[in-house]
Amino acid sequence: MRRGRYYMARVIKLGELNQTKLINAIVNAPTVPIGQFEWTITDVVDRRDSTAPYVFGNLAKYSREGKVKIVDEAGKHQLQARAQNLLEASAPFVYLPQFSGLAFLHVWDGIQEDIFPRRFKAIIEGAYDNFFVDCTVEPVVDYRAFLQKLSSLDRIIELSAKVHPPNPLFGRLWQSLDGYVKKRQAEEISVREKTERTSGLSTQLLTLMQKILEDPRYVPTQTPDITDAAMLMAADGYGSGKAVGIEGTHEVIVRTSESQKSFLFEKEPTPESLANAAKAQFERVSNERDMKH
Repeated sequence: MRRGRYYMARVIKLGELNQTKLINAIVNAPTVPIGQFEWTITDVVDRRDSTAPYVFGNLAKYSREGKVKIVDEAGKHQLQARAQNLLEASAPFVYLPQFSGLAFLHVWDGIQEDIFPRRFKAIIEGAYDNFFVDCTVEPVVDYRAFLQKLSSLDRIIELSAKVHPPNPLFGRLWQSLDGYVKKRQAEEISVREKTERTSGLSTQLLTLMQKILEDPRYVPTQTPDITDAAMLMAADGYGSGKAVGIEGTHEVIVRTSESQKSFLFEKEPTPESLANAAKAQFERVSNERDMKH
């Protein structure tokens, strides 16, 4: 059984894109030409109405006219032959509506983890002619890996994040920010803090992440500040965040996108088996971070 690495992300739906339209776009995916290849979604299994809803598919990259090698038996030669709609790479994925969660396979030299989100976005938006819809795939961050990178910094001199109010889950530590964004009827909020002081920014981000890892029921004595809350929201898959710090004499940038959570599973899974595996992973994330509906 060959296994590959599946990356975990959230699908952010903006504009007129909602859950139903997103799933319909996966089921009836258009073909989008990008560069020298065509991109679409194949082999879709739509289980949105089941007790454990999911949608499975393969992100397919293919050439309208490719070339393959064949053997000329009579002449004992290898020859080039044309092949229409030649599949170049395929990445299985599953979407879990209850988590707005996406788990997709990283395919070496074909559909890498940074390529998949962009092509998925192009296909979903293309299904509606790119008109009043915005689909963004944001990574779910591995807290431990992200915290380890932050801990290597002697001081943090900049924090910035761009986040979107989630639906249906929210993280308890950033619940106040989530409520604020929704109260303002905003689809997106951006925050940025920077200092030139040698002491760096006064942030509780590392402490908050360490405490929630030690105890999912951890309750801070004070409501987390807005930028710390935004960084946590981004780390949970509802945006993007960046920390700039000093390590020794060097300036170092730590991005949430560089610590994406992942798991190993079959490269050619059945739809249900991948859905079950992904569901277990997203449930673990929710339990570890005490995320609520």
